[in-house]
Amino acid sequence: MGGQPNRALDIPICAFFLVLFVSMAATHMTIFQINRKRDHKFLFSMLLFGFCMARIVALSTRIAWAMHPRSFNIAIAAGIFTQAGVLLLFVVNLLFSQRILRAYHPRLGWHPVVKWTYVALLGIVISLLIMVITASVALFFTLSPADRERERVIQLFAGTFLALVAFLPLPVVAASWLAPRKTRVEKFGQGRFRTKVRLLLSTSTILTLGAGFRVGAGFAAPPASRPAWFDSKACFYAFNFGLEFLVVFAYGVTRFDRRFHIPNGSYAPGHCAGGLVQGSNKLTLADCINREAEVFGGVEQAAGAGAGETTITVMETTPLDEDTAARQWTEKARKELYGVARSVDSQSEGQSEEYFSAEEE
Repeated sequence: MGGQPNRALDIPICAFFLVLFVSMAATHMTIFQINRKRDHKFLFSMLLFGFCMARIVALSTRIAWAMHPRSFNIAIAAGIFTQAGVLLLFVVNLLFSQRILRAYHPRLGWHPVVKWTYVALLGIVISLLIMVITASVALFFTLSPADRERERVIQLFAGTFLALVAFLPLPVVAASWLAPRKTRVEKFGQGRFRTKVRLLLSTSTILTLGAGFRVGAGFAAPPASRPAWFDSKACFYAFNFGLEFLVVFAYGVTRFDRRFHIPNGSYAPGHCAGGLVQGSNKLTLADCINREAEVFGGVEQAAGAGAGETTITVMETTPLDEDTAARQWTEKARKELYGVARSVDSQSEGQSEEYFSAEEE
């Protein structure tokens, strides 16, 4: 697709997309740094920054290829970066679909089987990326028809599977919504939950369209002497860089770092919504170690007229009840998400501190 770049047409188009992806890279990095200072750890912003940087490198190497059309190494680099970058967007949407599943069906979404299924999918995606890169490089160094056909089959298999990965969030979200549930939806992040669902469905549809178009063009594979319409430069830039820019732009404009945020350390049902579910508490090493005050109590030295006296004061500690633990987890989640606090007057005595946002519902 796209053919060999030329100076008259490809350089202006690549320069245009370079400006777009540089601006989005700066946007997502700025959002990540601001959130990091507020202890709001949202690594997906870094993933989108990495994707934008990969697209910047791909466009830069394509410009260099147009300037040096006989450079073998530049042609290989341009092809590899063009194929590899979009996988980061597939991973982002795949993990967001997991969060939607956990919101609709917490028990199922947090089950270890589901968790390790997603981990296995990520491992397969990485393996396929290595396969595609290896096959793409080998195509440049072999003239054997049998070897070239074998490498083409590898590319088509990997492309088809990755297109399914791009499509997977759509049935996951649809099944999560249609399946009957016994509990309320555990909404997370900021803004309407339906907006999160629509955003994920829209971006997944866009990525599926691009991946499906590339796979279809690969299966058709007309002769280089008679290229089809889908091999044109317009289709190449529109179904690759154009659709991908729409995704990173949509996530940046809608502030997906707030919408898809869950509290740091979430590991069980109820955590995404900022609460706890009975039976979901998991002991850590710190919980198994007694504090010094719990073992020895408080020691007070009382100075008297005669010999010194030592008074042992035993400090009793009681475990937090479920309501208190849930309230503390909610405060922690809101502090991470909104970062600021205000004091609000209550009808009871004193004041209570509340983390808030104008868009919180």
